[in-house]
Amino acid sequence: MNTTAERVPPAESKPKRASLFLCLVATSGCLGYVPFAPGTWGSLAGVAIYWVLMRQAAPFAPFVFYKGGTAHVMPVIHMVAIVTIIISAVGIWSAEAMANEAGQKDPQFVVVDEVSGQLVTYLVALAPANWKYLLLGLILFRAFDIWKPFPARQAEKLPGGWGIMADDWVAGVYAALGLWIARILGL
Repeated sequence: MNTTAERVPPAESKPKRASLFLCLVATSGCLGYVPFAPGTWGSLAGVAIYWVLMRQAAPFAPFVFYKGGTAHVMPVIHMVAIVTIIISAVGIWSAEAMANEAGQKDPQFVVVDEVSGQLVTYLVALAPANWKYLLLGLILFRAFDIWKPFPARQAEKLPGGWGIMADDWVAGVYAALGLWIARILGL
């Protein structure tokens, strides 16, 4: 009997491999595995989602859905808010699972936080879906996400998936303020 052998934990305490769904969400369809600038690719996914949703109609035009045979109307901006909340909520869960799987606090391949933060940028700014605002919002968001001004760096210290996601939400709010300023200045 070897007394120096490591104790093997019981099977129920071993980390489980993350499901394919969690991996696809956390990496935004595997964009997080792009070898260069995965965060920017995640942000571009957020740009694409916003553009697709907003091109359905003008921001405050109706989005019609049917429930029980009755037509219901919802402004498109509300649909963007719902999608942003869903991506953020699922992002907290998937980011934490993938971080635990990788044994890292905030793995670089987890980019759902960038998708969510980019959507927050446009949603808070009520940005029109034209190329100028989409490009400026992307540049501002990436700058604030990298810089991490107060309280973004402090938000990173939140536990689990909350810390992974929250700093990008803060960066998104800062970028939205930049878009508001650009709109006020007539840019």
